[in-house]
Amino acid sequence: MTALIGIDWGTTSFRAWRMGAGGEVLDTVGDGPGILAAGALPGGFGQALRDRIGDWLDGTPIITSGMITSRNGWVETPYLPLPLDAGALARSLTLHEGIHFVTGAVSDPDGPAPDVMRGEETEIIGHLAEGGEGGLFVLPGTHSKWAWAEGGRLTAFRTVMTGEVFAALRDHTILGRLIQPGPGSDDAFRRGVQAGQGDGALLARIFSARTLALMDRLAPDQIADYLSGLLIGDEVAQGARDASGPVTIIGRGDLAARYQAAFTMLGIDAQIAPPGMARRGLWEIARMGGLT
Repeated sequence: MTALIGIDWGTTSFRAWRMGAGGEVLDTVGDGPGILAAGALPGGFGQALRDRIGDWLDGTPIITSGMITSRNGWVETPYLPLPLDAGALARSLTLHEGIHFVTGAVSDPDGPAPDVMRGEETEIIGHLAEGGEGGLFVLPGTHSKWAWAEGGRLTAFRTVMTGEVFAALRDHTILGRLIQPGPGSDDAFRRGVQAGQGDGALLARIFSARTLALMDRLAPDQIADYLSGLLIGDEVAQGARDASGPVTIIGRGDLAARYQAAFTMLGIDAQIAPPGMARRGLWEIARMGGLT
């Protein structure tokens, strides 16, 4: 019997789980339109939901997190200030059109550079609910999140735009003119990480992705991996300065592995969390909110 439907709904992704009374997964939908595509459909978000999980909709409580609660999403919810835990997120659920929306988090809202997240807080809560330790959490992606948790609460975080900058440099600058597709090169990635962990201005070091290729010291099908390593290497080197306690990486397998490799090259042991942290976090928030 279905006890809860959980949805992780991002800018370009949609994942849903039908869960039983103990939080076990009964069924999964792993693909669907992200909020940008769903919002453009004739029937909007409601139609996108029915198209993907219409067979599940029988009055079972639904809870969702991610960019679906952003200004471009189904309903914009306010950000919660830090520190926060699963209980705070449960008390702040927004009910809209029969769906419970998990809000996001804000760091230093009155400071010179406030920061925000939507969805990552739920994944961190999921890890903590599974008995995971606090410490530093790294969630790689278009906008990577570096977050700190202590005593079961999210206490601080910051955003690094590594993924988006990589895509922009690859697709819209002169660096990308020499790039050719290839099978992927671990050696080129590690070379990039070493360059990224070096000294000097990052914007100066980035240009080496072009000059090394011009000097025939980097093959055209290695440039993208080198550039990826350079950006990730710089991000990890800068972020590791504030690392204390265990380091946990939450995210897609191949990208998480790249970040783990960069940490290893710095001599830091970083563990990759098992998959399913968003689902586990949704269950925990729903449980504390009385939905299950």
